[in-house]
Amino acid sequence: MRITNVEVLRSKAPVRLPEPWRPAWTEPDGQAVQEFFFSFYRVTTDEGIVGYGPHSGHPRPEALIGTDPMLVGAFWETYMGGRRAGNAGHNASGLEIALWDIVGKTAGLPIYQLLGAQRKRIMVYAATSRLLSVDETVTQVQALAEQGFRAVKLRLHRRNPWDDLAVVEAVRAAVGNDLLILVDANQNNASDGYSFWSRKTALEMAQELDALGVYYLEEPLPRTDIEGLADIASTVDMYIAGGEHTPTVFDLREHLARGAYDIVQPDVSLGGNMGLTGVRVAASWADLFGRLIIPHVMSGPGHLMSLAATLHAMATVPNCPMIEYAYDPPLLTPETMQAVAQEPILVEEDGCVPVPTGPGLGIELDEEQFIVG
Repeated sequence: MRITNVEVLRSKAPVRLPEPWRPAWTEPDGQAVQEFFFSFYRVTTDEGIVGYGPHSGHPRPEALIGTDPMLVGAFWETYMGGRRAGNAGHNASGLEIALWDIVGKTAGLPIYQLLGAQRKRIMVYAATSRLLSVDETVTQVQALAEQGFRAVKLRLHRRNPWDDLAVVEAVRAAVGNDLLILVDANQNNASDGYSFWSRKTALEMAQELDALGVYYLEEPLPRTDIEGLADIASTVDMYIAGGEHTPTVFDLREHLARGAYDIVQPDVSLGGNMGLTGVRVAASWADLFGRLIIPHVMSGPGHLMSLAATLHAMATVPNCPMIEYAYDPPLLTPETMQAVAQEPILVEEDGCVPVPTGPGLGIELDEEQFIVG
């Protein structure tokens, strides 16, 4: 089998959001998002098998033409592994995911079964995305719990970190201990006009959140401050999490060795250098150090393919208690982020998501919504 064509599919028309979306990690001066545009890779083989992956911006996707799509490991090592200088930074994760889609379809099996399934369903947490008022946040979290979510992630990025803390306190008082509360400080993101936490502030916030029984605190410091992260992780009982912006899987080694992360959070497609292979490697390394993995899954139009690939990868590892499911009605919903899927990936009443059972990724796109280009 050989690859005969690689195309980028782009949505003919955007999906309009019901209101402007202001993600917390861009506050206070970020631009609001009004609509989503979708783009995917379509990789075709000489046997008529077609694989799909999220468009990740590889500079020369046509280089795949004529190659064997079954050699996914060789592709990952060459373009994404990061073991040696020059074999990373190619933004190739979307192509790697498309290759896995082809492998699964060739075998007639979903990817997770092909790789050695450990389970068929995975718990997800509702990842909210905005900085709402205290009352609005409490109302939203209560509604999410009523829908079946057993874990909810709150965002911190207010000008005064103690205002952030007040929101978490109010949510804890409202829901008691029946819901896992996860907190994302987003201190690794670039954000104009925002005063990022010092080490002292990060430690104080971590101690306050720990006292509230928060499950994990994500990115209390930049990922490059390994010493500061390790100090916080050794001081509090709750988990310290991070790693969504990690360039390659090899960049997680020092964080694990020095105890900077209790939970690693690589993303299959954000940054373009992890892929399905990379997050499974990260899970193995984390397990070796007695740590957990809860992968980041990007919000917005990239959510569909990233979620599917992440579900397949994490269904094969023992140390993933849950994964991210971006959900912030009325903006981040299956209707907006999965609008191009024939069958969206939905959360069931117990807060879990079934891994897609169709061959490959198990995702069918509505190609009538796309043009090539």
